[in-house]
Amino acid sequence: MSSELKIVLCVLGVNLLCFLIFGLDKAFAVRRKRRIPEATLLTLSFLGGSVGAMLGMTVFRHKTDARAHPSFAWGIPAIFLLELAALLVIFGGR
Repeated sequence: MSSELKIVLCVLGVNLLCFLIFGLDKAFAVRRKRRIPEATLLTLSFLGGSVGAMLGMTVFRHKTDARAHPSFAWGIPAIFLLELAALLVIFGGR
């Protein structure tokens, strides 16, 4: 398996995990149960899961209010741009 394929599979896995964790946190919020820390959600996003985070925010309507959650409304798209730039550096020379 090539290193590029390994990178793609890892990124897909982290995005799926991030999407599911956002959904789980939303379910916890609705049921007023103990929540997943925001630092965990942001860290997963930073570790390659920004697309999953944005999809989770949209699908589950979770952490989308920019006034209440600016680190998510602005931070997740910023992380996505950084990840996109990294992928362009990795795969751009081909």
